[in-house]
Amino acid sequence: MPMSRYAVFGHPIAHSLSPRIHAQFGKQRDIAVTYATVDVEPADLGEALERFAQQGGVGANITLPLKEAAYALCSQLSERAQRCGAVNTLTRVEGQWHGDNTDGQGLVRDLTGRHGLDLRARRALMLGAGGAAHGVAPALLDAGIRELIIVNRTSERADALADKLGMPKRAHSRYWEDLGSLGDFELIVNATSASRGGSDAFDLPFSLTNSRTLAVDLNYGEASIPFLAWARAAGCHDAVDGLGMLVEQAADSFRLWHGERPDTDPAYAMLREINPLLVTAD
Repeated sequence: MPMSRYAVFGHPIAHSLSPRIHAQFGKQRDIAVTYATVDVEPADLGEALERFAQQGGVGANITLPLKEAAYALCSQLSERAQRCGAVNTLTRVEGQWHGDNTDGQGLVRDLTGRHGLDLRARRALMLGAGGAAHGVAPALLDAGIRELIIVNRTSERADALADKLGMPKRAHSRYWEDLGSLGDFELIVNATSASRGGSDAFDLPFSLTNSRTLAVDLNYGEASIPFLAWARAAGCHDAVDGLGMLVEQAADSFRLWHGERPDTDPAYAMLREINPLLVTAD
């Protein structure tokens, strides 16, 4: 019988910290974990997952830009995944892939637990409407944010996400070019992948912020630098990268696969030591 294997699928994926996280979780819980990275384009994901399963793959994390493609390949979906329309966690059950999404829960855990933030009644702006945005938007609404405005450079995608959320009184789409006239927000979430190519794509109006604004980038490492720099320049009260969310969503995936949720603080401390970017703005 082949060894049980786990992996994270993405494109690109060499930068991923997930293997280190799951190795730390396994050591902490005394569970042997074999966890790799697999670089694959969306069109080839189905074939790659079947090959992975044949080699003993029983669980997989899915990252950009594959979350919506993975959703379409699942035979069963959790309620969370159905609400999101995107998948970040796959589990092999009786020869088929079951999909879940732990991103939103991971983000809320990080913000409310690690950073002690109260999300209730905040007016929120979501930049981007791809798989990452789909993964966190329902959880933010469940956490009590008052209003969610979604903007995307392709407006049709923002419209589609707002429609999927099914809360027309609390979740709306707007045009990217209207950012200067939307007023200010207490929460701004960058769910785009614009900075992953190294470009500085965050020349946003400072009018979006106020003295309570929390800016959150779902990216981490170098990809989060442009947005966090904009947040500091705009005078945001706090600016947080996606490293804590990464650890928290990984812990929920680990629980789905192994039946127990590890302590996330040791893994977060380990990763913060090797990713010493500014996490909070002065």
